[in-house]
Amino acid sequence: MDGMPPIVDQHSHGTVHGELGLGAFETHLAAAAGSTGPAPPGTTFFDSPAGLAVRRWCPPLLGLEPHCAPVRYLARRRELGAYRAGRLLLRGAGIGTFLLESGAPGVLTSATELAYAADGRAHEVVRLEPLAEQVADTSGSAGSFTAYVTEALWVAARSATAFASGIRSCDGTPPEPPEVLRAVDRWLRTRRTGGPLDEPVVACHLLWTAVATGLPVQLHCPDPRRVTRFLRATEGLGTDLVLLPDPWHHRQAARLAAGFPHVYADVGTRPEESLAEAPFGKLLFSTGARALAELYVVGARTFSQAMGRLMDDWVAEGVCRWAEAGRIASLVAAGTARRVYRLGTEAV
Repeated sequence: MDGMPPIVDQHSHGTVHGELGLGAFETHLAAAAGSTGPAPPGTTFFDSPAGLAVRRWCPPLLGLEPHCAPVRYLARRRELGAYRAGRLLLRGAGIGTFLLESGAPGVLTSATELAYAADGRAHEVVRLEPLAEQVADTSGSAGSFTAYVTEALWVAARSATAFASGIRSCDGTPPEPPEVLRAVDRWLRTRRTGGPLDEPVVACHLLWTAVATGLPVQLHCPDPRRVTRFLRATEGLGTDLVLLPDPWHHRQAARLAAGFPHVYADVGTRPEESLAEAPFGKLLFSTGARALAELYVVGARTFSQAMGRLMDDWVAEGVCRWAEAGRIASLVAAGTARRVYRLGTEAV
């Protein structure tokens, strides 16, 4: 949409380092296409909505015609080199600011590396579960774990822009300290080094602790209705919560954002589903991109086109004027994220 400011991508994971062959590229493309296994024999994940979008938007950024053959596209990617190709793709995506969820060191680009490659700004979002798992690897008892993880969380809050949690449900009251200690003890006794956080009480304790820092908290919940009691209980505490649901639950997330003053909702790449359910200043955009620089391009272009079509329809139907349409698009693309994550008017 013309006049839209540089986008703020409120959730992504960074890109892979190094060159990618056809097999590795397809593995990452498969994840974007919603698959967990290889393509059936004789087929390719380029034959998917995600694959078609990559072939539509990305080749011109690397000097090729749209919809060129996948083999030719990947050959051009290797010819340019992974770093240069990634830089061209990221800088052509239209994203000015990235909120990057921290991952395993060295596997995906850090916020600093992504910002440099994209010639933009990037801010770190700290995921609670990996933080707890790292602390657990060196904790000998439930008491030491609870003390160390609280300290680690508050230290992270000094530099992070937000926290994130993958919790699927959480009660409307924080777990009591004795309950937390018993849950931590159960988890540590059955957990191997590097094992995931699979104890719900511990996850809830971490979430309530993150809320106490005052930083925004992203809730990656497939069905956001399962955290309704938590949303209700945290109203008035001064911490903003951002719902990032599964694609088929964007409407429910938007309705919850409309119902609670401190709750916001991600629109993904289909803003038309959410804008009908919530005030526009409660909605934010993200690509959710992981591993492939191409997915940043696809996410941003798909969102911009969908928002443009929706605003065209609204103006044609007399719902709003062009100036209002531009303001609404700017809110969802960047304005709301800048306010919620306290990004101010930083240059992008």
